[in-house]
Formats: sequence, C-alpha cells, structure tokens
Amino acid sequence: MPTPATVRVLTGIKPSGTPHLGNYVGAIRPTVRASREPGIESFLFLADYHALISTHDPVRVQRSTLDIAATWIACGLDPERVTFYRQSDIPEIPELTWLLSCVCGKGLLNRAHAYKAAVDKNVADGRDPDDGVTMGLFMYPVLMAADILMFNAHRVPVGRDQIQHVEMARDLAASFNHRYGEHFTLPEAVIDEQVATLPGLDGRKMSKSYDNVIPLFAPREQLRRLIMGIVTDSRAPGEPKPTEGNAVFQLYQAFASADETAQFARDLAAGLAWSEAKQRLFERIDREIAPLRATYDDLMADPARVEAILQAGAAKARAVTTPLAQRLRRAVGLRSLADLAPAPTPATDAKAARPMFKQYREANGRFYFKLTDAKGHLLLQSTGFESPRQAGQAVARLKAEGWAACADLHEQVAAHADAEQVEAALALLRDA
Repeated sequence: MPTPATVRVLTGIKPSGTPHLGNYVGAIRPTVRASREPGIESFLFLADYHALISTHDPVRVQRSTLDIAATWIACGLDPERVTFYRQSDIPEIPELTWLLSCVCGKGLLNRAHAYKAAVDKNVADGRDPDDGVTMGLFMYPVLMAADILMFNAHRVPVGRDQIQHVEMARDLAASFNHRYGEHFTLPEAVIDEQVATLPGLDGRKMSKSYDNVIPLFAPREQLRRLIMGIVTDSRAPGEPKPTEGNAVFQLYQAFASADETAQFARDLAAGLAWSEAKQRLFERIDREIAPLRATYDDLMADPARVEAILQAGAAKARAVTTPLAQRLRRAVGLRSLADLAPAPTPATDAKAARPMFKQYREANGRFYFKLTDAKGHLLLQSTGFESPRQAGQAVARLKAEGWAACADLHEQVAAHADAEQVEAALALLRDA
C-alpha cells in the first residue's frame, strides 16, 4: 500500500474518439497540472479493456490507443513522474476482476446505472430486458473496481455519472477485506465542481454527440476555419457585444490570462468586430496548442516511441501489481501445494482411527443403523426400527453398556464380526 505521506490518485481514459478542446480544458490540462503537485502519486491508464464494451473494430481500438496516448504525452504528462500505462498490459487486473467477482453479489450489478439504463430502454421498446446486453457491460463496475483496487488508490477523480462505480469499488474492497483480511484501501471519488465546460461551434456544450467540436490538434488552418465558423449574433462592428452567453469570449477566457481576458471583454464592449474577435481567439488558442500539436504529430508518426513509453509505464505499474497479486492469490487459497502440511497418518490421527455408527432411513420407511471399524469394515447391522428414536435409543445402549449386556437387542442387531471385535469398538466409542 502507498505510504501515508503520499496520496495515490488514479485516472482512466477510454481510448475512443479524437480529443477536442473541451476535453483538453476540462480534463487533460487540469489532470496534468495536478500530477505535478507534491505529495501526489499519479496513476493514469488507457482503459482499452473498457473500450471493447462498445468498440468492436480492432483497428479503431489500436488507433485510438495511439491517439490518446500521444495526446496526453504531448499535453505535458511526464511518464517519469506519472505511472502511465495501458490497462491490457497489466495481467493482474483481469485476474483481480475474477477474484472480486467471486465476492460480488449479482444484485449489486443489477443496480448499476449503465445496465439499468440498457434494460429500461429494452423494456420501453418492447424487447427482452437483456437484449443486446453483454457481460462486458454488466461486469463493467467490477473491472473498474479492479482498476482502482489493484493500485490501492486513495482518490479517483470522476464525473458524477461514475460516482456509483467508485462506491461499488468500496463495497467490493470491504467485502474482500472482511473475508480474506485487510488488503485494499477504500477509495474516495473526487468530484471537481469547477470543471470547465466549453461551448462548441453552435454555442451549445462542446460534445461529439452535438457534432460541434473543435479537435484539439486540428491543423493550424483547419483550426482557424473552425473558429471563424463559430455561430455569433448579428451585432455589427462598432456595436457593443456582451460576454454573457458569448461562445467566442468563453473560449478565449479558457486559454487567456486574467489580464488578457479583461482586455478582451473591454474591447468587445467597445464594439470589436466578430471577425477580429475570432481572429484573436484563434491566435490565443494556437499560441498554446501549436507546440503541443508539433509534439503530437511527431508521436503519431512514431508509434514505436509511444509503445516504448507505455511498456516502461507497464513495468512501473507491475512493480506494484505483481507483489499484491501474489498476496491476494495466497489469501484466497491459490497456493503452492509444496507449502501444504502433510496429511496426518492414521497412527497420529486418533479421530480418524475410531469406529463409527451410521444411522439412516431406507426406502421402506424404516430406520436402520450400522457400526463400522476405523477401516470401514462392518461390525454390526440392525434390522429396521419403526422410528429414528427407537434406533437412536438402541445405539445409545450399545455405546453405554456394550454388546454382551444388550442381549435383548441381538434379535434386531446382527453381528458381522466376533464379539471381542465388537466390544473393543464399542469401548473406543465410550472412551471418546
């Protein structure tokens, strides 16, 4: 587990789609800055197993992994400071997923938001509730729990839609700890209430679903054309322009300093033309993005370099996961047989060397018992009794009084060994 002096923060990024300016301002830039804070031990991974739930094109998965890895490195992520790895390079993660699934109640996963949403949609459409639901979707929370618990992360920055999954990870950690001993830290979800959201080309929130995004590393001229196409109102040059609800101003503010932003607001109020305002916005964004774009382009042209970075990150990650996985295997009983103590011999196992009575009921409805010695050889066999109580009373008398003293039972109990053997067996039972 991490030392008390450090705080482990774990973040996963699903490799799907092309990052846009909203991703950069809302997630990438603040995460990179946070990773440089003292006392923080950052783990950041490409969640390619998670991508398989919704993406079934292997080339797209591979290409997106390269794209997202290159993006984060270009945006300043330091692989020397941060443990940056690909999820599928850590075999202990799917192993832990299975261990956790064995302490996870199905009812817990039935309540997961994504699964419930899929079921509700199917029901609303008149289909079978589980139509199209894969076990990948159903088990998603367990895999996410393994991602978190494999590194005993203290904090997991997530959006509000992921809080439930972190809470499930806590539940699974607590269940495993209760059953097998203390192995996992209970993680905390961290919600940044100040996450910046950027407007897109049409003024709505920048989102791929709205088709209004500005790609983060669009070529310079494409970036300029997109910015010039941002929807604005009909105010002419010379007319004051507000900052409230102004997509151009909001985008500028996300990249500029406080002084630059204040000056831009004054110029808008003084009647700055929309075309000139957009040109300034383009220049301010490009000033920050251009050097990052150059690094990104170099990385995309050299996939082997990105792969080497990810492999080095996997080695760092496995320095944590390998010893923990070994402890977990031992905790659940997946151990070397060479460590198993020898089975006790008959001479030393007094309990196993004793004779025993066995009572049972036959198909005819009557109740029987028999006495066998330590090796299973039959010594006594009863005929049928009307009730289990009668059979039990006969067994109790034989144990307490011996074979010879219970002559009245001999008609109902036949000896299959000589009297001395039977008496010796009954004496052993009396002395037990």
